[in-house]
Amino acid sequence: MSLVIRSAAPDDAALIIHFIAALAEYEKLSHEAQATETDILRDLFGADPKVFCEIAEWEGKPVGFTLWFYTYSTFQGRHGIWLEDLFVDPEARGLGVGKALLVNLAQRCVREGLGRFEWWVLDWNEPSIQFYKSQGGIMQDEWTKVRVDGEALARLGAP
Repeated sequence: MSLVIRSAAPDDAALIIHFIAALAEYEKLSHEAQATETDILRDLFGADPKVFCEIAEWEGKPVGFTLWFYTYSTFQGRHGIWLEDLFVDPEARGLGVGKALLVNLAQRCVREGLGRFEWWVLDWNEPSIQFYKSQGGIMQDEWTKVRVDGEALARLGAP
């Protein structure tokens, strides 16, 4: 029984897309998954990456990933980490992979003196909600997510 968490490399672009597609399917959001290997190569492995990824391997086989980036809290006056995606293959769930991926990022927060570690969870995803609560996660129900994209973004950003 061996679990390794490693930083993603450019050769992992197709694997990362695979995990994104699997997560989108699980979340019933496949219609929104548009990222390509080219996007991943540009944004995670280009000259000045702004987003980062770790791969979890169980017995040498990739079974999960996290994709994250740094945030900043003006209230705390400190950076934090936003966990954009966490996914573990269904056959690897229950092995501690998800917890290890969370712990890995929490350790980064502690090591770097960051103030927050945050992410979204869909309100219907009760197994994940319970898992996150068991890890010390506190649901922030008083906040409402706001998004502007597509044509609305084009209108808002028009000169």
